[in-house]
Amino acid sequence: MEPESSQDLLDTEMEQTSHLDVIETVISSLQEDQSAMVNHSEEGSLWKFKYGSVEVFVRLTGESDEDTLTIWAPVLKLPAQNEAGLTRKLLELNWSSTFESHFGIMDNQVVVVAQRTVAELSPGEVSRNITVVATIADSYDDALQAEFGVA
Repeated sequence: MEPESSQDLLDTEMEQTSHLDVIETVISSLQEDQSAMVNHSEEGSLWKFKYGSVEVFVRLTGESDEDTLTIWAPVLKLPAQNEAGLTRKLLELNWSSTFESHFGIMDNQVVVVAQRTVAELSPGEVSRNITVVATIADSYDDALQAEFGVA
């Protein structure tokens, strides 16, 4: 039997790390001013933290393959000025600038969101999804509010 390489050992260790631990680590590295808050309930876990000028939310419904990881950050309240122009802009950004995330509408707000099931979810994907949503939201919120926000 061949001895395991250090990369094999690292991969095994990362696979054994819970998604909760990974999320906590990522949020602690991104949050500003110790802004992170968490709520654990029977429905799962919900975190909120401040990143730049946005609040980012992370919800994990559980650790089974059917559970979901959802990350979102509101960037613009609706109704907005020139909603047809806003819709076109968001669709163009979804095509070219949002990586694994996308713009959507939730609770009468434009949000940046990424969602996927927990099945085969690696710690790197958890980290990337949280970072992408936070970064994209912080990059576009001020410009979208300036161009389309209600006066």
